[in-house]
Amino acid sequence: MSHPFPLELTGLAKQFPTPAGPFTAVTDVNAKVAQGEFVSILGHSGCGKSTVLSIIAGLETATLGGVVIGGTEVVGPGPERAIVFQAPCLLPWRTASQNVELGRTNVPRKTRALSAEHFLQLVGVDDAKDQLPAQLSLGTQQCVSLARALAAEPRFLLLDEPFSMLDSLTRFEMQDTLLRVWEQSGKTVVMVTHDVDEALYLSDRLILMTDGPAATVGEIMTVPFGRPRSRATVLADTRYHSYRRRVIDFLDDHAKQSRSGAAAVV
Repeated sequence: MSHPFPLELTGLAKQFPTPAGPFTAVTDVNAKVAQGEFVSILGHSGCGKSTVLSIIAGLETATLGGVVIGGTEVVGPGPERAIVFQAPCLLPWRTASQNVELGRTNVPRKTRALSAEHFLQLVGVDDAKDQLPAQLSLGTQQCVSLARALAAEPRFLLLDEPFSMLDSLTRFEMQDTLLRVWEQSGKTVVMVTHDVDEALYLSDRLILMTDGPAATVGEIMTVPFGRPRSRATVLADTRYHSYRRRVIDFLDDHAKQSRSGAAAVV
């Protein structure tokens, strides 16, 4: 039976042990993601965004609540989920093509090579297929990392601030590449970011996190811009600046609350 929301976060909480006692990173996180949707988890550094994504990926275990995919609770990593981290994490002794082939180790060698070529072409860096990571720019390396994730043919693509290490121009190019790939592939994407403009440009909805510790979902915002989408049309939309201000006000308000709470404790 198909589920209208194939990815659900239900009462998700995560505590980490510390010498001073348990530290609650996130608490009571609830959200639903529809098939083919692009959702961004947005918040200040330290608000538990990457912790939530790691639990979705199965790399961390929730202390309370959890993640449900297609009606089944996530208990670890699975082939239906692929993750792209901040750093490309490529094997330095393997070419770009050979790194992408790692996403398809369950098929014959010839099929892996053809698949790698296809996905490198999809992200626009097939001319680098025979080069080692050290010979590639950071942006190209991250394209290879994205191609490797896509080669695994996951149902869900999880992105942990994938462009945060790039310069502004390269970041814009990578955002456009990701948008084009997502529109063609129909994958369900959950992306962690602290960049308001990036989130508004790419996403269907924003999950806005309060500040930590014990961060939670403060608001879920629907992005109004139509699809297909271009940077020029989004920036020209009369609603853009009001939505941007709404997000920034949310983040500022919760940062002030966090500082006030810390001052009260002191």
